[in-house]
Amino acid sequence: MLHKTDLLTIGELSERSGVAASALRYYETQGLISSTRTSGNQRRYERSTLRRVAFVRSAQRVGLTLEEIADAMASLPGGRAPTKADWTRLSRSWRPRIEAQIERLERLRDRLDSCIGCGCLSLARCSLSNPEDVLSERGPGAYYLEPTHD
Repeated sequence: MLHKTDLLTIGELSERSGVAASALRYYETQGLISSTRTSGNQRRYERSTLRRVAFVRSAQRVGLTLEEIADAMASLPGGRAPTKADWTRLSRSWRPRIEAQIERLERLRDRLDSCIGCGCLSLARCSLSNPEDVLSERGPGAYYLEPTHD
């Protein structure tokens, strides 16, 4: 059973998590976190919500969308705080996505270094150039930066 002191106000959750109250309300509308309401219709959050908010922020920092985060968090148990095993299972499911993101960032870093550092100032020799939009047949996107591009 929860005691009144086990619940956090939105201000307390904001202060403890470092996330603005407006962002917390948005996370709630997106199903990332949940609250109960007092008789005065004020939000109250379980302390375990701090872990969920920290997880959302960490996932955002590595480039995951709120939709991806919401899908993954929907797999977490609703009636109890997630265990280490729950978090491990969830984070392992993201491993391929994060590895692809790392590879994409490394390709961008390496291509920009050679392009900016070479001093050629010529699009004819730029490794990121797409003359006459020859890659348009593959659809939208930066294909030279994708991990599967040769």
